[in-house]
Amino acid sequence: MQQYLAFSPEVTAARAAGKAIVALESTIISHGMPYPQNVQTAREVEQIIRDGGAVPATIALIGGKICVGLTDEQLELLGKSPDAMKVSRRDMAYALSQKKLGATTVAATMICAQLAGISVFVTGGIGGVHRGAETSFDISADLQELAQTNVAVVCAGVKSILDIGLTLEYLETQGVPVVSVGQQGFPAFFTRESGFNADFRLDTPAEQAAFVKTKWELGLRGGVVVAAPVPEQEAMPKEEIDGITLQALQEAEENGVTGKKVTPFLLARIKTLTGGRSLATNIALVKNNARVGAALAQALLTA
Repeated sequence: MQQYLAFSPEVTAARAAGKAIVALESTIISHGMPYPQNVQTAREVEQIIRDGGAVPATIALIGGKICVGLTDEQLELLGKSPDAMKVSRRDMAYALSQKKLGATTVAATMICAQLAGISVFVTGGIGGVHRGAETSFDISADLQELAQTNVAVVCAGVKSILDIGLTLEYLETQGVPVVSVGQQGFPAFFTRESGFNADFRLDTPAEQAAFVKTKWELGLRGGVVVAAPVPEQEAMPKEEIDGITLQALQEAEENGVTGKKVTPFLLARIKTLTGGRSLATNIALVKNNARVGAALAQALLTA
């Protein structure tokens, strides 16, 4: 495996010093936000993790290598490249063998983080069961990855564009625990409440770390969803985002948007329909997740 891994100098030094490291995905840079906000946000999120006492490791596939930790030039490359592949588990061997530029999804980042020995991964929101999945079978590979890969994923829940109830049912079936931070309710990305509860509420990094450590020491394979709601002052009203989401979903169906193109299309439409406010909320929740993730990674060192 090591032949495919390329660590940045910062991550190499952190590994040697036994410091806490937090993995970050790169799809949020290439497919989640427009340039230059994507690169600016990526740098700010990395700095938040450093300020929290941990070391950021943004992951991407570049030149046939899994790059764990990116340089400024590599971040710019991802942010500006319209043809960067959106890489999940299915795509990794192709992207690496063909030396394609690849931005890692939640599933692929989890795989790469585990290969690199990183236990905590921060993202915006995880994928899930899409609405209408009973006929389309459109279920994100993120959920299956959570069932088998030992990485704690800090997120703001799942996007309201998904079927949140079925997503939580799927995670339960796969034995993936869902932990909420600061509240019992499971957050829905742009909003703090989804109408569903998490399995457990653990507010402190020490409690979260003890839970994660115990799970893996018991040999219970798979990840943990650590759901941190977007800060209240940055959250969007649930009724508003629900209405806009339904409109965007209808437009996606009318335009024949399917597969991997659905989520970027919906997020772009929601941004337009909210006058850009959804992008501000997106950035705020990722930054908040970075704070939670850095604290969890630190706590795991002494758990």
